[in-house]
Amino acid sequence: MVRKPATLKDVAALANVSRATAARALNSYGYVGGETAQKVQAAAEQLGYRGNRLAQALRNGQLPIVGCILGDIQNPFFARIAHDIEVLARERGHNLVIGSSEEELAQEISLLASLQSLSIRGFIVAPTSADNNAHLQGLIAENVPLVLIDRVAEGVDCDSVLVDNEGGARKAVEYLIAMGHRRIGLLQDDMRIFTSRERMSGYQAALAAAGIAPDDRMVSVSQSTVEHAVDATIRLFSQKSPPTALFTVDSLMTQGALLAFRSMGISIPHDVSLIGFDDFNLATFTDPQITVVSQPVSEIGRAAARLLFDRLYGKNEPPQKIRFGTKLIVRGSVSRRSDG
Repeated sequence: MVRKPATLKDVAALANVSRATAARALNSYGYVGGETAQKVQAAAEQLGYRGNRLAQALRNGQLPIVGCILGDIQNPFFARIAHDIEVLARERGHNLVIGSSEEELAQEISLLASLQSLSIRGFIVAPTSADNNAHLQGLIAENVPLVLIDRVAEGVDCDSVLVDNEGGARKAVEYLIAMGHRRIGLLQDDMRIFTSRERMSGYQAALAAAGIAPDDRMVSVSQSTVEHAVDATIRLFSQKSPPTALFTVDSLMTQGALLAFRSMGISIPHDVSLIGFDDFNLATFTDPQITVVSQPVSEIGRAAARLLFDRLYGKNEPPQKIRFGTKLIVRGSVSRRSDG
């Protein structure tokens, strides 16, 4: 026969006090004399009474949980960030609830509203839109600790952790230009997303500095998945005069481009040169190895978590804006070209 869990009524009866007194003693509100409090605690321990600590913490806004809403957590970049945030949160005695917006604004808004209803103490968010940010501004207005990661959002003044997306993209395209390329393709994500805008700006700035006129035929837009990137790459390289080099704005697109080139019989770097933004495990297992713009992914998540916990522990100063640099890692996927 399964024994029923002890109730507050059982504890009060054993301690010979009212339920109200037992509740005050166990939940540490109101005044209960020392001897009476000890009797109640002893009765609770004897009966194995645990109470609904979760409900109590929710009511008091003391649940040790922080929320994290990222883009597509199938992306290795976001998966690593989520892991690092969770590790630091655990070190600080908190649990982490992770949600994936899948780069859909409506899903981001819905996730945030759901997590807010749980009285979660603070949030780390990679905003889907650079412009549509009323839900994030609402957090600031309510003094809810918020850290933006990887991306910023217009009109949202809070702590943020970014990388130099524009500078990294510019370095990549400048290297392709220095290697003799002038028809340089760009495989980019939705321009709603801050990182995509910045990386596009870096691409355009490098071309402009070299006197290369922009050409819409050199740009292909794709969702940030391997499958969509395959299709976008095939479209780009099925033209009469395709690019001689390609710059991709994240690692999933780089992988999609590699698969597309293989299916089309295009050889790297003999037929086309390739540089991807963001390093990834397979980049050094391919032949040739892939030249990439590397960002310090191992530092980004922990930096954001430290900023969040500083706020949770009462740090009160102007928002901090951390921006990490990037590094161009030259491998074997770019060849010199003499005819552009």
